Amino acid sequence: MNPVVVAVCLMLALSLLRINVVVALSLSALAGGLVSGMSLTEAVNTFAGGLGGGATIALSYAMLGAFAVAIARSGITDLLAQKVIKALGRDADARRLLWVKALLMCSILLVAVSSQNLIPVHIAFIPILIPPLLHVMAKLRLDRRALACVLTFGLTATYMLLPVGFGGIFLNNILLANLLENGVQADKSMLPMAMAMPVGGMFLGLLVAVFVSYRKPRHYDEGKILAIEPEHITINYAHIMIAVLAILIALGLQLYSDSIILGAMAGFIIFTLGGVIKYQESQDAFTQGVKMMSLIGFIMIAAAGFAAVVKATDGIGTLVQAVESLIGDNKSLAALTMLLVGLLITMGIGSSFSTIPIIAPIYVPLCIALGFSPLATVAIIGTAGALGDAGSPASDSTLGPTSGLNADGQHDHIWDSVVPTFLHYNLPLIAFGWLAAISL
Repeated sequence: MNPVVVAVCLMLALSLLRINVVVALSLSALAGGLVSGMSLTEAVNTFAGGLGGGATIALSYAMLGAFAVAIARSGITDLLAQKVIKALGRDADARRLLWVKALLMCSILLVAVSSQNLIPVHIAFIPILIPPLLHVMAKLRLDRRALACVLTFGLTATYMLLPVGFGGIFLNNILLANLLENGVQADKSMLPMAMAMPVGGMFLGLLVAVFVSYRKPRHYDEGKILAIEPEHITINYAHIMIAVLAILIALGLQLYSDSIILGAMAGFIIFTLGGVIKYQESQDAFTQGVKMMSLIGFIMIAAAGFAAVVKATDGIGTLVQAVESLIGDNKSLAALTMLLVGLLITMGIGSSFSTIPIIAPIYVPLCIALGFSPLATVAIIGTAGALGDAGSPASDSTLGPTSGLNADGQHDHIWDSVVPTFLHYNLPLIAFGWLAAISL
């Protein structure tokens, strides 16, 4: 039994059974370590040693939660919600409802795309933008699973195709660098060409999710939404101006320092100094924000420990060698198998950026030996690395949407974020990634 396969499959099975994801990651990591031959003490120490890798992200989420609460209390989000509700009208017909839904979803998609390339804040915008819109979504009876798919597409497909921002890091700094290092004669112009077909498969999955799978109205309890987002009767425009200033300064600091923590902290301080949050209430506001994001933070910490154990088992290399001995010189089967192994690895680690350096030294010689072209090799390794990012319980691309859509406790991380994105993105990625590999 390969320790990577055991650990990932056990983690997924426990998660689907609604076992807490933190518990599932922890137990699965220990199981993988034991299967690899580690003692229980070694597995626990390796897991504990890797936890620090997720601490920065966890603290970033906590600070973002506090910043999001401060923004909500300023009234700017209520103003936004009121504008959308006003656009609906009291007697909105089906056509107007459809128009507002389309406008809302397209706007969120554009923001998600921009967060990867134009203004590279990654998932930082989600806990700030999405919770205030939950009331509007409930009135529209918009299925949040569709919104999870929209957000994940914007977060994932963008960096796979556009070599700007996080896309530049993934395509140029990680994918291309690892290909060149391992002997593939590739250049920057080849990367978008090779990844266009797999991303096209993701776009097809997005259309299916929005127009077929989750197009029917879904009811959400508005009382639970108002409990975390009380409606404001009047809008204080002075507070609105302070909110705009805080958001701009937080964004500027984040881009300048590359620190979500610093940006969110500065924004929260501005809200406090500006009187949006009274000094004596600042502790409660901060605690409320941290509480809202605590589960996401702990999942990221546990995921870092899981990844440390998986890497320490040396099971990834063994897994690929076993696959290599089975496929022989069948290029079609080889491409499919490499994609599936990539899916398994990324589902466990939770990061496509971390998967590429692991699989490239193993996959490149295999692709060269089987006679794959440089363009096909780029497609295989790029897609294999990205596979699983859109469907892993421990991935930013699923945790980010959940952090916003589950602010009122009505959006399950596994069944409403992970399963929908896995079905609508990973399956098309396998199909279109395989097609790119055998046709390029």
